[in-house]
Amino acid sequence: MQPASGSMNFRSRRSAYCGHWEKYRKGGSSWAAALSLRKRKSKGALAKAMPILYRSETEELDDDARQSAGGSFVRLTDGITHYELSNLEQKNTVVLVHGFSVPYFIFDPTFEFLTKSGFRVLRYDLFGRGFSDRPSLEYNLDLFVRQLTDLLDALRITPPIDLVGLSMGGPVTAAFTTRFPGRVRSLTLIDPAGARAIEITPLIKVLKLPIVGDAILGLVGGETFVKSNARDFFDPRLVEHFSAQYRVQMQYKGFLRAILSSIRNGMLDSFIHVYRALGKMDKKVLLFWGRNDETVPFEHSVDLCAALPNAKLHVIEQCGHIPHYEKPDEVNPILLEFLQ
Repeated sequence: MQPASGSMNFRSRRSAYCGHWEKYRKGGSSWAAALSLRKRKSKGALAKAMPILYRSETEELDDDARQSAGGSFVRLTDGITHYELSNLEQKNTVVLVHGFSVPYFIFDPTFEFLTKSGFRVLRYDLFGRGFSDRPSLEYNLDLFVRQLTDLLDALRITPPIDLVGLSMGGPVTAAFTTRFPGRVRSLTLIDPAGARAIEITPLIKVLKLPIVGDAILGLVGGETFVKSNARDFFDPRLVEHFSAQYRVQMQYKGFLRAILSSIRNGMLDSFIHVYRALGKMDKKVLLFWGRNDETVPFEHSVDLCAALPNAKLHVIEQCGHIPHYEKPDEVNPILLEFLQ
């Protein structure tokens, strides 16, 4: 999904920030102790200091918290993954991989439609998102490919599968396909990121800076990501309900750290080399793109189609970054025909 953007009210945020440290001082820690953090050379100590800035994250993501979630959970190599698997008796499996920051609810229309159409459908939350763990690791392409691999193995889902990758899920599914070609029958890409690097806003540039970026993210908070999601829609009537669902994950500790790590570890960069490698393989590829996408602009489709000469492109008019969600009645029949 769309990374952080928008302006910051520094005066009001600065006041809140100072109030936070006043509370810290009155809690029994001296200013000398607080300021000594600047002198520590240990990255581990600094990393542990930063989470106290994320004031929106008040809850632990534990078993009690997960009771409110639907779906199921499985422990993988790098942590617990939240997933939902339908039609267990079916053999043909479609796996839905979401994007940058919105968890698996973003596939609600697709999951329901494909399940009713007789497919076994798997969707899951990437690490750091939704109700999946937020492990203290680098959130890079290797982590997300490993999570998908481990999940398929843990659930004993036999190949070949049909993959659907949305936005950042595009490079994740494309990389998985190039690494494990025998496990994939087809690949559907929905407004995929990575044909070009995502345009970096001034805020994102700051967030990439160690320590400074952590502090700034603590000031602007997770709401900056909520606001940026509005740009993913052509139809503004869909934003309110979508944003309410998005906010649920923000209360759990580790969400913003995971998003920040994803930014710093290249998940907004170009993955055109991955797509070119995919284009040299004999794989069926279906491509959807919203004409009015402001997150991964439609112009990027030119580069992607050049890298994937056998891909079939469907342009969805008057639609933003998530056509399967915004216009399911148009996308679903095309997807069904492709999968059959």
